[in-house]
Amino acid sequence: MTEGPNISRVAALIGDPARARILVALMRGQALTVSELAAEAGVGLPTASSHLAQLEAGGLVAPRKEGRHKYFRLASEAAAAVIEALMGFAGDLPAPKRAPGPRDPALRRARVCYNHLAGEMGVRLYDSLIARGHLVTGAEGLTLSPDGWDFAAGFGIAPESFARARPPHCRECLDWSARRSHLGGRLGRAYLAGIEAKGWARRLTGTRIIAFTPEGERAFARAFPSGAA
Repeated sequence: MTEGPNISRVAALIGDPARARILVALMRGQALTVSELAAEAGVGLPTASSHLAQLEAGGLVAPRKEGRHKYFRLASEAAAAVIEALMGFAGDLPAPKRAPGPRDPALRRARVCYNHLAGEMGVRLYDSLIARGHLVTGAEGLTLSPDGWDFAAGFGIAPESFARARPPHCRECLDWSARRSHLGGRLGRAYLAGIEAKGWARRLTGTRIIAFTPEGERAFARAFPSGAA
């Protein structure tokens, strides 16, 4: 008998093309309705509902009701990490015989990975925090140093918002396009929310792209310089 978790069940759930498209759509970090996900997957409503029921039973998506409407999101950051890792693996396979879409460079530059910043800009944010000692590896893994807490507070991230949350505050997430780490966890989500709140960047509707304004890029570069400061 094979020991360990039954990975074939999860692999089979993700392996269906329609379900895979649903999961990739949910990587935008938005909660979507069944009809929206049916359109993303290219299937009818009954088929989409069936796929979502299977994904929910498999722990990959979770429903949420708002009034008369029912939405679905990825069930957890762990589920998002699985999808991101698979996208990275698939990116190493031979490219399909078609020209890359115009959005490909934009996705590689900056995109949302479930609820945090990914792509070149996400890697830069992570590298800058590491280089300046704001992120350190402690007994519980990746965490903020005292200087890191001060910097986060100056960025508008309230330390007390993490007080009742169980660790980890942050974690590494392997970026599928850069093949390097970007910042995930609650801190990654807080930094992306701060970037959006400052007006430096916005999410392009219907995509995972994070579009920075020219001034936003300059402000980001000042806040997260390359290398040690």
